[in-house]
Amino acid sequence: MKINHIIREKRKELLLTQEQVAEFLGVSTPAVNKWEKGSSYPDITLLPALARLLKTDLNTLLSFQDDLSDVEIANFVDEVDKTVQEKGYETAFQMAMDKIHDFPTCENLIYSTVMYLTGALILYNISEPERYEKVFEAFYEQLSRSQNTEIKETAISMLISYSINRKDFSKAEELINTLPSSSIDKEERISVLYTEQGKFLDALKIWEHRILDSITEIQTALMNMLDIAVKEERIEDADFYADVYEQASKLFYVTPWIPYHAKVSLSVIKKDKKECLAALKSTLAAMREKWRPKENPLYKHLDSSETNILSERILAMLQEEMVNGNEFAFLENSQEYGQLLQELRTYNNIE
Repeated sequence: MKINHIIREKRKELLLTQEQVAEFLGVSTPAVNKWEKGSSYPDITLLPALARLLKTDLNTLLSFQDDLSDVEIANFVDEVDKTVQEKGYETAFQMAMDKIHDFPTCENLIYSTVMYLTGALILYNISEPERYEKVFEAFYEQLSRSQNTEIKETAISMLISYSINRKDFSKAEELINTLPSSSIDKEERISVLYTEQGKFLDALKIWEHRILDSITEIQTALMNMLDIAVKEERIEDADFYADVYEQASKLFYVTPWIPYHAKVSLSVIKKDKKECLAALKSTLAAMREKWRPKENPLYKHLDSSETNILSERILAMLQEEMVNGNEFAFLENSQEYGQLLQELRTYNNIE
């Protein structure tokens, strides 16, 4: 809100006339009238007294506060979008710039409006976007110093994109390194940067790691969902999660025996001899398969040590439990289990 609107609204709230304001400040009534019309402004020496008279503070009087609500900002962005469609992008752009000029410290207004206009450049295929982008980049520079984490990181991401587009890779990398290590975009932005620089091997390693990490997270989530389903006695759902675990693991070409891990665990919980023996049989058969991740395009650039550590740890725990633990005690009288156990001992050369 401009200072003229603030003076007028605060005066009316206090039931003061322009004449009373003028008399209190020692100025003419026409001067106050001009202030409220926006055709002139109070002398700086009058501002403290004017603020006291209107029972407000200088920040509010000078519109230094972010005094637009989220609803007002959302409604304005809708107006800008409507203007783009009805009157063209340039008119909407000028409309947005005028609003920002009125509220230069309203960070949420700048963020929402500039983000919309940036997207609209592409959505409406605006010609000569460079002249607008130059303005937007200045705003993103301003927003990159925000105390609001979301606004700050989004602004930095936009600045990274601008730097990459103009092949300023050193600036892009500098900006990427300002992002917090917890930001999910940091690794992604680095890989995009590598791709633009033609460092395809480095980019592929990042994406392959992302795939391997993601399937591990999916497996962990499914195992936890399975556990909850069992505790809530939703066995049908638990069976479903175990099936998805197997399918997802096979789809993403993990260690050959891993797909059966969920079914082994579930069958032990259920004390289902038939299911457990089938799952163990599949597990032990898969153990004989040599896993060669580099032969698959998903992981061909990763070291085998990077892909084997977790699966080897889980396998070792399973083998130890089968040989020395109690989880499989319900299978002890099974001839088939005895054969599987002997097979495991032979495979590992266990005495």
